[in-house]
Amino acid sequence: MRFNWKIGGEAGFGIMTSGLVFSKIATRSGYHIFDYPEYPSLIRGGNNTYEVNVSDDEVHSPKWDIDLLVCLNKETYDLHKYRLHEKSMVVFDPEMFEPEKPFIKVPIGFTKIKKDEKIDQMMVNTIAVGASVALLGGELEVFEKIIHQQFDKKGKEVVDFNLRLAKIGFDEASKNSVQKQEILKKKDVVKTKMVVTGNEAFSLGTMAADCRYYAAYPMTPASTVLGALAAWQYKNKMVVRHPEDEISVINSALGASFAGVRSAVGTSGGGFALMTEALSYAGIAEIPIVVFLSMRSGPATGMPTWTEQGDLLFAVHGGHGEFPKIVLTPGDPEEMVELTLKGFDLADIYQTPVLIVSDKFLSESHKSAIKEVIDKKMNEHVIDRGKIVSDTKALPYLRFKHEEDGISEMLIPGKKGVFYQANSYEHIEDSHTTESGEERIIQVNKRNAKTNTYFKNHFEQPQIFGELNDAKTVLVSYGSNKGPILDAQKMFPDSSVAFIHFTHVYPMPQEPIKKLFKRCEGKRIIHIENNSHAQFAQLLRMQTGIDLKEKLLKYDGRPFWPEEIRDYIQGSKVQTDKKIQDNQEMIAPEMKEEKLDEIKSQQEQDLLSKLEIFSKDSD
Repeated sequence: MRFNWKIGGEAGFGIMTSGLVFSKIATRSGYHIFDYPEYPSLIRGGNNTYEVNVSDDEVHSPKWDIDLLVCLNKETYDLHKYRLHEKSMVVFDPEMFEPEKPFIKVPIGFTKIKKDEKIDQMMVNTIAVGASVALLGGELEVFEKIIHQQFDKKGKEVVDFNLRLAKIGFDEASKNSVQKQEILKKKDVVKTKMVVTGNEAFSLGTMAADCRYYAAYPMTPASTVLGALAAWQYKNKMVVRHPEDEISVINSALGASFAGVRSAVGTSGGGFALMTEALSYAGIAEIPIVVFLSMRSGPATGMPTWTEQGDLLFAVHGGHGEFPKIVLTPGDPEEMVELTLKGFDLADIYQTPVLIVSDKFLSESHKSAIKEVIDKKMNEHVIDRGKIVSDTKALPYLRFKHEEDGISEMLIPGKKGVFYQANSYEHIEDSHTTESGEERIIQVNKRNAKTNTYFKNHFEQPQIFGELNDAKTVLVSYGSNKGPILDAQKMFPDSSVAFIHFTHVYPMPQEPIKKLFKRCEGKRIIHIENNSHAQFAQLLRMQTGIDLKEKLLKYDGRPFWPEEIRDYIQGSKVQTDKKIQDNQEMIAPEMKEEKLDEIKSQQEQDLLSKLEIFSKDSD
């Protein structure tokens, strides 16, 4: 069973909160979820949507068909009806509009309830979620417990008010003649599930890695890491700062790292552009730093609240001059925790920048994860700080001593009588600056030697999903494409499709990767990537000589749908591509001129409305 619930309405009316609550209701009822929010880069106006995929089994991505569409305005229906099927349920307010056939109509009098209860639009979402629980055979009690968790701190009156609204919605849907489904029928919860985003997973990994300094300037879609870590900083003895710009962000973090604590920064493409000079400084001064880079649609401001994998080569080549760096690309929250823990170790071991690369899709979508698994990853991880020491017996101390593995002992400043420089100039072993060609070669070779050490000790081969030997088609990708590809792979139960998933994308050893792709000879190999230049294919060719000829690329700001990948493999026309529209600012082609005026008028009214500010509880 896989069921897709979607809610939509004006920005600022609690759509995101409703979606997250529905995800929690599903997981606490014993199901797996994957949810996906969409919203415009506006404080007010436009249309927000949130869809939650509910499944008996683990689910990794959104699906194309919408099974229940909750319309808190007509625009939601107009912009998403092309994803409905004849058995889809549509919840709507009959005072606003009525959907045409053949969909299953579920009228809920939101406008009337608002008048009767003397509430504003912001509270309708609670009614809508209550109605959804009833339509899908869920238990109101599960929703009520979440309401208590969210509002108990605000007092009994607030709690009781929200409980009443939830019950009104539940009762309204219960007395509807539409046949109820058992999508949310309560099951025994064997293992507790977390509802977690990629950003939250990075935050958990950062705390478990004993990071003591995190700095960021808010930039979608990386911003929520700053909020999460700030909320937890006193409990975890971490300094979390919001400096004046991204230049200050990374320089302050490098100062903290130089002083001996694990440090990290977070940003998106535009902010990373400002960090690159300091990144080069980290390279030559050999100071560890973890950079969380969450990609969005560029260039420049681009589409700042939409997804894309357009910064991969920028991450790899960020910074002037040549110096080693490591780029990791987790594909889901579980991998995010694991690779964040490893990333902090690698930064210390190799005394160099490590980039954890995400994107809007991974950063902001929630996935159900078994809490026990996440806890185990964090609790069992043994921190490795490499050759970073608080004392040294190696006197005279040579900060940049030439070692075969390329890694020198890094002394935390403070030892009496020992001094060294950490400036941005080339240097000799004792850290004094130099412009000697001979010394330059020695230091460049020393730093470059770290790469071979990394290949021997820490590089991980890509993971193979499916039977590579039996497969006729092999899909190749990295990062957040993992989810849609895994769900597409399930549509081929005959083992005809295998998937090679990269998480360690730079640097990459030539021979082991060539050996892996040797097993794919004679098979159809399809490279899948969320950008227009096939950046990972370029990177793979540059590092290994492997040339991926066939490519499925997408760059409209949306993630891949599993159905798109399936249709492409089968050679049929990809039906979703021609229908995907910007459900925030573009109007469906069949809508007439008067509809444009109606929406424009509604958006003008939205701008005059009060901004709802809410805080999301951590689950």
